[in-house]
Amino acid sequence: MAGNASSLKAVLFDRDGTLVVDVPYNGDPRKVQPFPAARKVLDDVRSRGLATGVLSNQSGIARGILTGRQVESVNARVEELLGPFDVWEVCPHAAEDGCSCRKPAPGMIRSACRRLGIDPTEAAFIGDIGSDIEAARAAGARGVLVPTPLTRAEEVAAAPEVAQDLAHAVAMLLADPL
Repeated sequence: MAGNASSLKAVLFDRDGTLVVDVPYNGDPRKVQPFPAARKVLDDVRSRGLATGVLSNQSGIARGILTGRQVESVNARVEELLGPFDVWEVCPHAAEDGCSCRKPAPGMIRSACRRLGIDPTEAAFIGDIGSDIEAARAAGARGVLVPTPLTRAEEVAAAPEVAQDLAHAVAMLLADPL
């Protein structure tokens, strides 16, 4: 598990359901709606000199529902609304593809950390479903679950750390436990 706040060098975020309202298979940048406190939370993380990144499963690409270009345009809109991210990772595969990047596999977290020049133990990943937390655990990063009404009760029960919202999740990460 990742260390305390003093060893934290990056906060990575799931996109849909964590930073922005989840619109299934969204390929339309006009439908991007950030959660109310997301910009403030991200600005706080950035002001502390921590890297930020977004990691997102986008199986709609593999399923032919979305194009890579549509996902890029939605991601560009997220960045326009929430500020610049140091790293983006997108898994374009379907669950049945058996890739190493699709959460709950640790590939996107490991890749983001490699690109940032840090060890996964120096990163935290905030997400809204169990596979986000499983990916963090598998990579050796700290995982914080921010449940939504779609998060299953068993996912909440299994998560080592749960926060009521994005602001509280980041506050947990930035608190330096004794």
